[in-house]
Amino acid sequence: MEVKKKLLDVVRDKIRFKHYSLSTEKTYVHWLKHYIFYHNKKHPIQMAKSEIEAFLTHLAVEKKVSPSTQNQAFSAILFLYKEVLGIDMSAWNIQALRARERKHIPQVLTKEEVKKVIDNLTGTYQLIVYLMYGCGLRMSEALNIRIKDIDFGFDKVYIWDSKSLKDRTVPLPQVIKQRLKAQVDYVEGVHTKDVADGYGSVYMPYALERKYPKAKFETKWQFLFPMRNVSKDPRSEIIRRHHVHEKTLGRNIKEAALKAKVHKRVTSHIFRHSYATHLLQSGIDLRSIQELLGHKSVETTMIYTHVVAEMNKGRVASPLDM
Repeated sequence: MEVKKKLLDVVRDKIRFKHYSLSTEKTYVHWLKHYIFYHNKKHPIQMAKSEIEAFLTHLAVEKKVSPSTQNQAFSAILFLYKEVLGIDMSAWNIQALRARERKHIPQVLTKEEVKKVIDNLTGTYQLIVYLMYGCGLRMSEALNIRIKDIDFGFDKVYIWDSKSLKDRTVPLPQVIKQRLKAQVDYVEGVHTKDVADGYGSVYMPYALERKYPKAKFETKWQFLFPMRNVSKDPRSEIIRRHHVHEKTLGRNIKEAALKAKVHKRVTSHIFRHSYATHLLQSGIDLRSIQELLGHKSVETTMIYTHVVAEMNKGRVASPLDM
C-alpha cells in the first residue's frame, strides 16, 4: 500500500523538480508552516483569498514584518496553490494582496572604499569579492562558479542559470587572472585528494546529474571556491565538498568593512551596485550594463542612473559654502 506524502513533502518535491535553490525551499516551507498553523492546521485546499489576506494582514500588523518579507510569504503561498494544489486563482484578484514595497536607491561605494574593504579581506574571500566587484556578480553567482566557467583563453566568465534565468558572459578582470589560475590549481589538488579519500563528487543540478551521471566526479565541474572541509549534502545526505557558505562570506565582508572604517551598510550586493554605477560613470551605455548584469528589463538597470544623479547633486554647493 502506497503511503500518501505529507503536503510539505510534496511542496519540497515540487521545488526540487523546478530546480529552486535550497534557501528558497527552506523559506517557502517556513512560511507555509506559519500559514497553516495560523489557521489552526486547516488544509490549504479548504482555504481561499480571505484566509490568505488574514494571514498577510497578521504579518504586517501584528508581526510588523517589512513589505518585502510579506511578499516573500505571499510568493510561498502562491507557489503552493498554483504549482502544488493546481488551483486556479484568477478569480481571486490575488495580486491585489501584494504589499507595496518602497523603492530604494541602492547605496554604493566609491572606488577608494571598494579598495579599502578588499584590502582588509584575505585569501579566498578577497578573491571572491574581487570577482563580484570586477564582474558585477551576485553572491550566489560568484559562489556557484565552477572551474569550467572561467575561460582564460577568451578572458570570459560564464554565468549559467542565474537569478534572471538568463545565461550571460562577462569580461574576466585581468588584474586577478593569475590569482584565478592559481585558484584553479588549488582546487585541482583538493579534488585529487578528495577522490583518493573516497569522496570527490560535487552537487549537480538534477537534470544534468541524470544526463551526465559521471560528470560530478570531473575536475571541471568542481566549485571554484570550495569549502575547507567536506560536508553532508542536506538533500541527498551524500558527503561532498560544497562551495564557500554565504553566511561565512557575508561575515568576512562585514568584518572587513569595519576594519576599513567604511561607515556604510556593506553587504555582498553593494559590490554589484558599485560595479554598475562605476561603469555608468565611466561612460558605458545603459543597455550594455543591462546585459552585463543580466537584467531582464532595462528599467531595472535604470535605477543606477538615479544613483549617478544623486551623486551629481553633490556638485551643487551649499549656501554655507558660497
